[in-house]
Amino acid sequence: MSTLDFTVSGMTCQHCVASVTEEVTELPGVSEVDVDLATGRLHVVGEVTAEQVQAAVAEAGSYTAQPA
Repeated sequence: MSTLDFTVSGMTCQHCVASVTEEVTELPGVSEVDVDLATGRLHVVGEVTAEQVQAAVAEAGSYTAQPA
């Protein structure tokens, strides 16, 4: 199981956090997701790649995720 951390840009409200959380949580193999609006951080635990997480974040809306 791997731990991945990202900086997410484009989030401005709790709805943004919910959208990102939902998309990343739906990825097969994800066991934990934590999104912090104040810091713009995304923490993911599971059997997923950084590319899969970045694609899910982009799918959630006008957001981009860069490895932290």
